Amino acid sequence: SSWSINGLVSQMDLKLLFISTLIGCLCYSSAQQEGNECIKANAKSCGECIQVGEKCGWCTQPDFLKQGEPTSARCDELESLKKRCQATLIENPRGGQRVLQNKTVTDRSKPGSKKLKPEEITQIQPQKISLDLRSGEAQSFKLKFKRAEDYPIDLYYLMDLSFSMKDDLENVKNLGTSLMNEMSKITSDFRIGFGSFVEKTVMPYISTTPAKLLNPCTGENNCTSPFSYKNVLKLTSDGKQFNTLVGQQQISGNLDSPEGGFDAIMQVAVCGEHIGWRNVTRLLVFSTDAGFHFAGDGKLGGIVLPNDGRCHLENNMYTMSHYYDYPSIAHLVQKLSDNNIQTIFAVTEEFQPVYRELKNLIPKSAVGTLSANSSNVINLIIDAYNSLSSEVILENSKLPDGVSIKYVSHCKNGNVGEGENGRKCSNISIGDEVTFNISITAHKCPKNGQKNETIKIKPLGFTEEVEIVLNFICECQCHDAGVPNSPLCNNGNGTFECGACRCNEGRIGRQCECSTEEVNSDDLDANCRKDNGTDICSTNGDCICGECVCKKRENPAEIYSGKYCECDNFNCDRSNNQICGGHGDCVCRVCVCHPNYTGSACDCSLDNTTCLASNKQICNGRGICECGTCKCTDPKFQGPTCEICPTCPGVCTEHKDCVHCMAFKTGEEKEKCEKDCNYFTLIKVQDRDKLPQPVQSFPLMHCKERDANDCWFYYTYAVNNNSEKIVHVVEKLECPAGPDIIPIVAGVVAGIVLIGLALLLIWKLLMIIHDRREFAKFEKEKMNAKWDTGENPIYKSAVTTVVNPKYEGK
Repeated sequence: SSWSINGLVSQMDLKLLFISTLIGCLCYSSAQQEGNECIKANAKSCGECIQVGEKCGWCTQPDFLKQGEPTSARCDELESLKKRCQATLIENPRGGQRVLQNKTVTDRSKPGSKKLKPEEITQIQPQKISLDLRSGEAQSFKLKFKRAEDYPIDLYYLMDLSFSMKDDLENVKNLGTSLMNEMSKITSDFRIGFGSFVEKTVMPYISTTPAKLLNPCTGENNCTSPFSYKNVLKLTSDGKQFNTLVGQQQISGNLDSPEGGFDAIMQVAVCGEHIGWRNVTRLLVFSTDAGFHFAGDGKLGGIVLPNDGRCHLENNMYTMSHYYDYPSIAHLVQKLSDNNIQTIFAVTEEFQPVYRELKNLIPKSAVGTLSANSSNVINLIIDAYNSLSSEVILENSKLPDGVSIKYVSHCKNGNVGEGENGRKCSNISIGDEVTFNISITAHKCPKNGQKNETIKIKPLGFTEEVEIVLNFICECQCHDAGVPNSPLCNNGNGTFECGACRCNEGRIGRQCECSTEEVNSDDLDANCRKDNGTDICSTNGDCICGECVCKKRENPAEIYSGKYCECDNFNCDRSNNQICGGHGDCVCRVCVCHPNYTGSACDCSLDNTTCLASNKQICNGRGICECGTCKCTDPKFQGPTCEICPTCPGVCTEHKDCVHCMAFKTGEEKEKCEKDCNYFTLIKVQDRDKLPQPVQSFPLMHCKERDANDCWFYYTYAVNNNSEKIVHVVEKLECPAGPDIIPIVAGVVAGIVLIGLALLLIWKLLMIIHDRREFAKFEKEKMNAKWDTGENPIYKSAVTTVVNPKYEGK
């Protein structure tokens, strides 16, 4: 009895062990599938499988599938597939490259080098290459550029001939031979042409009265009728002919301030046969003292048709200015780039800000300040040409959908650039050689079924280019050996290829045994549920013949996928209202980010160039760069690159005491100077003029501080690219001179005397004024007095009169 009980317990333990092992395997398999993009893709054929990614392979082994496994189980990651499938039966095509044209760049530095024609000079290598691209697998190649010596130049001078440019025309009349002499120092093959422009010949740009159409300039005899654009001289190597024809030109006029220069630039760019452009360096000098009209301004004159970007020259005159609107800036940029024309804007100082903004929108262009009468135009052209030709910027034609390109530049002095900086190299002299590493990746096959595409890469402003043929690997090699209408596929209902059946339209199943029109059954529905508690085909498809057929959406770009239609490519996280931020692909509701991006919505850039502070340190050494934005670890600092510290003392105040004690051995830090103030390198200079000046790559702070003795000392504080702190200090203090006692005492005494005299004079003046007022008051009272005419009772006369009483007057 005890033995039977023990045996029963052992059997139960074995069953539990088996079940737990089975569950563990299933859980492991499920977990593996969750992160396996090859399995998630639910690929029905080898071609679909290899397009998922470079890690995916397809097993062509006929007996590879187990009972109940779908055809898509043949697609798996290579490492996993090698454990279950014979290595020789795994389809895993790889990309490659072939150089089709590889002419060596021209080296004319050797003595005795012969003069070459423009078409014989090579500055870029290779010239043509073919790339076989498999989805997710990058193909890289090296592109070499060498600036050739004595490279031919075509220069077309396009001048504003409105009335305000009258004095400029006089100086341009001798430009031909002078410019030929200067350019001969750069190239032996130089040609020059001339064109002029004014404005559209309709109101309100010009006056259309008969008299003004003949002579738009008031009081001027040598003034011609207004015109839009005129090609005066085709490109020529005869400088005297240039002088002669330009000398015959006359000024014209218009009403408004902006000119119609964009119409002229468009015609110069697209009328190659009339202008005489060669496949060499093409320069367009645009000379004006005014602004410009652009697309939309034509409505003022009732012109609403957009510029068509075509040549409309008849007898060297632009004939459609009244019919087509001005071109837009974007349209102009496209045409200048397509025709490899580099633009030099020679404009007066007043319009420098306007044309500098325009320069930022036009690649390979330069702006120079034109003097009031164009007397400096030759130096301006030479300087602008040197600036343009010393910079190499690569651009590519439009990439096919799903193809990305990455540049890494290797410039002079070992400088390496990535991202947008990887497209260009600066300060390139004649004979210098630079290289670019270019990587091209196809993330998917073209939707239009095109197996070949061609793109081109060229340096801006140069006619030479690299032609790249892209061959997309969208099918396996075993695809060509497929057997149509094979008996292995349910008596001819499909093509047997790569070890599996590719069913004809309307058929489904491992052997194409079912029709899509058949009614679903409960037994087959069970194979369409991910588990017992889920919906059939995740409610995103129909269960047909035991397999999920995913529904189609109104937007054909939005697709349900997966064995149970549980995946889609449109329910991923969004950033800037774009799926995966526009920097990744949505695979089974999870963003698979392109290189240099991460995050759930691929909105986190791994490029840290935006985090570089002015000292070239990431986040100024006081923070970490996350998604292209600095997060300051020191709470005192803030700002885009952790350089702002509102509560910190100034740099000058912060280092004042240490600089003072290290340079002059005095100050508050004197006792502990050697211990606390050895964090910088001190360099003494003789005077303030010897102090270094700030440069872009080496920013510094100029400081002026005062010590306890009221003496001033001057120094600069800087942190170089190696994070070394460097202080330059003037070795002498500027102390105030002592006071001169005698002048001070004399001044004080003289001041007291003068103040006393001034007080006495003021007192005397006040007394005089007071006395005069009192006297005037007395005089007034005297005049107004009224005296009594009665006798004075105390008055006694000196005469005594006696009357004789007896005297009766007889």
